[in-house]
Amino acid sequence: MNNAKPPIVSEPEDVTADWLTAVLRHAGQDATVSGFTARDVGTGQVGRSVRFSLTYADGSGPASIVGKFASSDPTSRATGIAQRNYFKEVMFYNDVLPTVTIRTPKPLLAAIEPATHAFCLMLEDMTPARQGDQIQGCNVAEARLAVREAAGLHGPRWNDPTLADIEWLQPNAALGPDHFITFWNQLYPGFIDRYHDRLPPEHRRLLERFTGKLDRWTQPPPGPQALTHGDYRLDNMLFGDRCPLAVVDWQTVSIGNPVSDVAYFLGAGLLPENRALHERELVREYHDALQSTGVSDYDFETCFRDYRRYSFSGLIMAVIASMIVVQTPRGDDMFMAMANRHSRQALELDAEALLV
Repeated sequence: MNNAKPPIVSEPEDVTADWLTAVLRHAGQDATVSGFTARDVGTGQVGRSVRFSLTYADGSGPASIVGKFASSDPTSRATGIAQRNYFKEVMFYNDVLPTVTIRTPKPLLAAIEPATHAFCLMLEDMTPARQGDQIQGCNVAEARLAVREAAGLHGPRWNDPTLADIEWLQPNAALGPDHFITFWNQLYPGFIDRYHDRLPPEHRRLLERFTGKLDRWTQPPPGPQALTHGDYRLDNMLFGDRCPLAVVDWQTVSIGNPVSDVAYFLGAGLLPENRALHERELVREYHDALQSTGVSDYDFETCFRDYRRYSFSGLIMAVIASMIVVQTPRGDDMFMAMANRHSRQALELDAEALLV
């Protein structure tokens, strides 16, 4: 069996049976693919996911695998390249995943050409798992799974000084606070113009006040640092019986305050009434899970204070992401669910009081 790494096939239309055979053999499976069918799956904004259903000439392998490629939309693809999204995801699977305990689909091949950002990511297919729906929201039991799984990402590398040695995880020095403020001020007016009628007045006023406090947002107080997913939401989660929860889409992995992932998830993943009723107990569930990984220097009240402050994370993502990827009806609905739910979260938690 030849375990050599296959060449990069960056477009799903260029996939062949011979190449899929090479992918499986690289992953240690002695099988020969004789044919396949391909079907787009998921609702990614920057990436394109395709399920390949396989038939075999000899040997045995999975009934299907999922490939992830760059978006077919030129605007979204350009964003993925400029933000190094594709590079980060490949490097996460190759270098970081073995050091954490969060469950993801197992990678069969993760490869990228740094000069061109041509990449392909071939993954275990989690069928019959169900993809979460950011617009519809989830129940409390699913939210509990998600916050506990987040601890499996954050806890193992909590305040780990060696994270500073991973070059691709470091923030771009040219994209510091001043750049963020300039970028926000460029995009924010277009966001308000496009979505004015879908934002309640109190949410528009919150956005206006937040815009006036960007300098304070970009200078957070000292706090824990760990790996963060950066887009920890329902559309990037697969729920099933074989695996209760698997997390996908690692294009925005970075180093930051880990509780930002939890605030981001709960703020829009739960419908507002459910979130307000259960968020403190769910943050407690997350904190307990963190402690079970060995984190002992982070008390619950500090954790919940950080949770309040980072309730703005989802609002920021809604504004920025909606304006730099291709506009679609579902995308509009998703970004409005995020903007309005996170606005309500920040208001109810009095998060503005922490922007000091």
